[in-house]
Amino acid sequence: MRFNFLLILFFVCSSKSFSQSISGSVTDTEKQPIEFATISLLKTGDSTLVTGGVSDIKGKFHFKQLQEGSYILSVRFLGYNASKTLVQVRNGQNLNIGVIQLRANAKALNEVTITGTKSEASHKIDKQVYSAGQFQSSQGGTALDVIKNTPSVSVNAEGDIALRGSTGLLVLLNGKPIQAAPKEILNQLPANTIENIEIVTAPSAKYDPDGKSGIINIVTKKGTANVSSFSASTQGGFPSIQSYNNLNAPQRYGADAITNVRKDKWDFTLSGSYLRNDLAGRRVGDVNTTIDNIYTSFPSAGERSFKRYGHTVRASVGYTPNKNNSFFIGFYNGRKTQYRRADILYNNSKTDLNTGNTVQRFTYFNSNVVRKMGDFSLGNIDYTHTFANKSSISLSGLYESGKVNSRTENSNLAYPNTSQTIQNVRNDGKNPLDAFRLKADYLINIGKGKLESGYQYRFQEQNGVFLYEDQNLSSGAYSVVPEFSSNADLKNEIHSIYSQYSGKVSKLDYVAGLRYEYATRVFAGKEAKPFDLTLSNLFPSVNLLYTVQSSLKLKAGYSKRVQRSTNNELNPYPEREHSETLEQGDPKIRPEFVGLSELGLIKDFRKGSVSLTLYNQNIRNVINRVNSVYNDTILNRIYTNAGKANLWGVELGTNLKPVNWYQFYIGANVYDYSLKGSLFDNAVRVNTSSVVYSVNTNSNIQLSKTTSFQWNVNYLSERVTAQGKDSRYVIPNASLKKNFWNGKASATLQWQNIDLGIFNANEQRITTWGSNFYTTTNYIQEKDLLLLNLSINLNQLGKKLKLPASEFGEREF
Repeated sequence: MRFNFLLILFFVCSSKSFSQSISGSVTDTEKQPIEFATISLLKTGDSTLVTGGVSDIKGKFHFKQLQEGSYILSVRFLGYNASKTLVQVRNGQNLNIGVIQLRANAKALNEVTITGTKSEASHKIDKQVYSAGQFQSSQGGTALDVIKNTPSVSVNAEGDIALRGSTGLLVLLNGKPIQAAPKEILNQLPANTIENIEIVTAPSAKYDPDGKSGIINIVTKKGTANVSSFSASTQGGFPSIQSYNNLNAPQRYGADAITNVRKDKWDFTLSGSYLRNDLAGRRVGDVNTTIDNIYTSFPSAGERSFKRYGHTVRASVGYTPNKNNSFFIGFYNGRKTQYRRADILYNNSKTDLNTGNTVQRFTYFNSNVVRKMGDFSLGNIDYTHTFANKSSISLSGLYESGKVNSRTENSNLAYPNTSQTIQNVRNDGKNPLDAFRLKADYLINIGKGKLESGYQYRFQEQNGVFLYEDQNLSSGAYSVVPEFSSNADLKNEIHSIYSQYSGKVSKLDYVAGLRYEYATRVFAGKEAKPFDLTLSNLFPSVNLLYTVQSSLKLKAGYSKRVQRSTNNELNPYPEREHSETLEQGDPKIRPEFVGLSELGLIKDFRKGSVSLTLYNQNIRNVINRVNSVYNDTILNRIYTNAGKANLWGVELGTNLKPVNWYQFYIGANVYDYSLKGSLFDNAVRVNTSSVVYSVNTNSNIQLSKTTSFQWNVNYLSERVTAQGKDSRYVIPNASLKKNFWNGKASATLQWQNIDLGIFNANEQRITTWGSNFYTTTNYIQEKDLLLLNLSINLNQLGKKLKLPASEFGEREF
């Protein structure tokens, strides 16, 4: 049925076609391509719009299926003088008008006033591009606040990011790989410095194969040739509306700034940010275990809050001595600190199942504070040389060192007399790392397409020391507990080569490639013999985009991916997280491998667009965090391979502007997820499936030329896990924005996590069960937050800022 529908739609939309076309490219006066320039083709008589679009990354554009006649070609880009050209298209002619140069207009930059909104989404052969500036509720926040509005992405209560239902993904910053944990990187990058979010759901062979569900590329804002630019913002939070009886009141404030100077051959950028973003909350749980017919129940309730703050400093220098050579050097330093407090009251009881008699009752208060702190420093250098035949070679290197430290302080106190200590333990972890990456890429035009090839070497080493100590309550001295203390050393080395060819045949754009990777992983701990893993794999990819007509396109793609394990997932020695849990990994875990396939349709209308994509993820060696009983009051959380999973889904994106003052975006994702396998050496069989859906909406109402109102909703339905299920999760937000000084400044009032006592917003229940245990916990995070963001922008940013970011370290944060 799907095939017949697409076939009928293909012939209907192709029934009226024209053979003429217009193509060309857009550059600045320094002959640098201008991406996202607005290209409009107008009728000469009444200047009505015939078709339009934006230039690609090389500044190129191409309009097909045109009628014979005269047109006005209009080219515009912010900060440049507009260009209008009269063109005549003859019957059967494919007209190439060559290069259109736009000249920078500094005066225009100073006088610009933004009175509307631009399209939130656009589609390319291998990705979807979403404008970050459309999401007012994320201003003053982080990249995570931006991406959760896109249709492919869902975020749960813990900030874990899923792309089309899978949590493994690769984050790029301006096309450069970031190996850190996605939620940590995205939680540090200021939203105000982001231009676009690119979702790559079937990546080509030139990308690292990491990330089983695909790639999120963060494109930072731009600068303009020979124009200095500066933007800054500050944010403050109002006092909490609801009380959660937390020990300390949350604080929320921050500031970020970015400046760019591009003069002749030099390009300087400096960026800095500080963000304090605490979150109040509580948790309510119920856990029970059964051992030797003794049923132990320990329901609990209490505080679960976060104190979070961090800063980043980035700097870069670019030098282009001539059109054939360019150099780039970048530096980064950042620190992030987080305290998670869980002050929980437990009511323990034991029941003999044979007699039904209560054996024991015991109430105690558990104070648990986890502090994590990461310091990261790195430097990178890039060089590109363009040869006379337009081929080019790029060389790059990156080195990073980091320190990731943690301390868990866990105290069990009598209740109601909390001055009496029953047990006091602490868990210190130190996880320093060294990592570097070397890369070489070569590009050459062959025939009507281009061939890209390259080699990359990656190295990462971590030497973790984890110390668990129990306090002697009489003497106050601490003694080491060997069972929960360990060393964990990890080395990863990866050699990879790739080659891919991209081109165009008639109406078909294509990219096809192959990547080979040789990877070794060595994990060493207490055992005399380390755990080794050697992998040799091929990663094929292909992407197709067929233009039925200018307003209708069909796409298809396939990509093989891999999800590698972190030190935390490999460390087999139990870590005492808090009173009721231990957490440990498995050094024998194998990486997840996934095949991504998709088939889609993109239709543009005069007042918007719609896209529909059918996709599949076939996953081997699925990694899950599962539970087993350690003792009557402690569950052991273990990372392990759980089997095979298959995911079929449909994704819908609609961007419409029915009237000039109202624009809305709706993204919906529905998928069926099934998991089959076994746990704990076949002791537990797994065979589970469910239908999951998520909906992200964003509406913008232009109240006046300088005032706009926006609201959005992010909804994630209930979904199954290997041993249970997670409840639905919903976040509504609203914001009111006012521009001042001809668009140079703005104030935005944000209302986040709207609840009003009726939505149960920003809370999620996680439930797991097995033959001898059951656990359910409702995590309730702060609702109805009010924030005020003030920003200033002197000369609009227009060029991709190649700011470095943590490459490896924060993945282990």
